[in-house]
Amino acid sequence: MVTIRCKLVVKSVLANLGLLYNQVDLGQVDLKEDISVIQREQLRTALLNYGLVLLEDRKAILIEKIKSVVVEMVHYEDELPKIKNSDYISAKLHYNYTYLANLFSAVTGITIEHYIITHKIERVKELLVYDELSLKEIAWKLHYSSVAHLSNQFRKITGLTPTFFKHLKDKRLTALENVGIVEPSATYIMYPYHSKGLAVQVNGENLKFKQNGTIYARQTATGS
Repeated sequence: MVTIRCKLVVKSVLANLGLLYNQVDLGQVDLKEDISVIQREQLRTALLNYGLVLLEDRKAILIEKIKSVVVEMVHYEDELPKIKNSDYISAKLHYNYTYLANLFSAVTGITIEHYIITHKIERVKELLVYDELSLKEIAWKLHYSSVAHLSNQFRKITGLTPTFFKHLKDKRLTALENVGIVEPSATYIMYPYHSKGLAVQVNGENLKFKQNGTIYARQTATGS
């Protein structure tokens, strides 16, 4: 998975530059101390060897945070939140949901709700591939009102029924960062809100660096 590969790459770069960190976790890098301008440039150059370019765009970072919350909510939580998606996302990011929704739609061309739906369908595909839960259990797990509701939404997004998909020999899953959105393939580094922080994306996988503390970020898996 790209998640593991990215963590190894980042750890290697940090070690080679002598930059100490507390941990490199899922979407998070916690550096132990501030880095100098020279060290920042060295880090930029080292990461550039892995196809990264610099970019400063706060709105883009907020969009990535929205995506991260959705990915974490759908793919990594034991169960979906019992409150409305809008309330959950707003509480996580400490922004008015209307502002987030308008920004997300303007930048990506789709609504947050559609992005959530496409990720739920991607999660359904994963669970079907794992073949550990029945379709009824999957529907319950992902808060669908019924199997019929899940099946209708699945067919609308994929053009296939869940049963037909399950029997496909080649079950290739979509890279999470590309679910529901057409994005350029270039990888990039972004500066987050914190002036001393760094955010990087390696092959679609986001990591943010921040001195003296950990900040929110995400990592995503690519398809096979």
